[in-house]
Amino acid sequence: MDLRIFTEPQQGASYDTLLTVAKATEDLGFDAFFRSDHFVPMGSSDGLPGPTDAWITLAGLARETKRIRLGTLMTAGTFRLPGVLAIQVAQVDQMSGGRVELGLGAGWFEQEHTAYGIPFPKEKFARLEEQLAIVTGLWATDTGKTFSYDGRHYQLTDSPALPKPAQTKVPVLIGGHGATRTPRLAAQYADEFNMPFASIEDSERQFGRVRDAAEQAGRGKDALVYSNALVACVGKDDAEVARRAAEIGRDVDELKANGLAGSPAEVVDKIGRYGAIGSRRIYLQMLDLSDLDHLELIASQVQPHLS
Repeated sequence: MDLRIFTEPQQGASYDTLLTVAKATEDLGFDAFFRSDHFVPMGSSDGLPGPTDAWITLAGLARETKRIRLGTLMTAGTFRLPGVLAIQVAQVDQMSGGRVELGLGAGWFEQEHTAYGIPFPKEKFARLEEQLAIVTGLWATDTGKTFSYDGRHYQLTDSPALPKPAQTKVPVLIGGHGATRTPRLAAQYADEFNMPFASIEDSERQFGRVRDAAEQAGRGKDALVYSNALVACVGKDDAEVARRAAEIGRDVDELKANGLAGSPAEVVDKIGRYGAIGSRRIYLQMLDLSDLDHLELIASQVQPHLS
């Protein structure tokens, strides 16, 4: 079971804060550092000092880290033109020496679009499908040849399809709860399917849908990596769990029901139950980025007990 650190910088984090967390992620032996792609905070946070751009952040981290994988959960399709996104991700992959992964979603948070003058289209899912076709098509085009695409939402004519990523195949992540279109899209384009903030039962049901869709697409049920994203709130005792829950404005019982909360032993047990339904990777949503002791506790008392 891989453990990855997942951050939400729109809630309030500078690049320097993210760099500190990413370096701790690497030093403590975690597999990857991922971040969200949002420009406006959610809930009661003031979001200070203001938003950071996901791919600019990852470009910086690509040069400041050496081992960890770097990526997004999820890049908002509404923020990016697919041709430009293919260039951005390929360049950051080169800058990292081939450590980038692209999580791509349709986009959903209308407030951040109106706040920064970003169009918020009604047909987001159809755009996402074309974006995936274009990004992966550009990367797959042989050097010296061109790529064209004539879609409803995007048209490309004789693109040189450059630059190429350092990796032969940049892993693509697709996620979500949709029962029909999401599994089909994952089966067609994804290397990993992520189930965000979902119970074991709901995850098992959705993983099954994706496996069936992958089999129907001729890929095989186990062609994808299956993963979960869950908020983390771990403490060496009840008092520490309660303190960490209070710092992020959450209730301990709610976190235990819906996330990974409690003692290291409790969290190891719950991760094991996700593993039993086929999850092979957990993205630990860390909401207090100043609490590096939290990362150290998970690294020393949770990670060693996962097979």
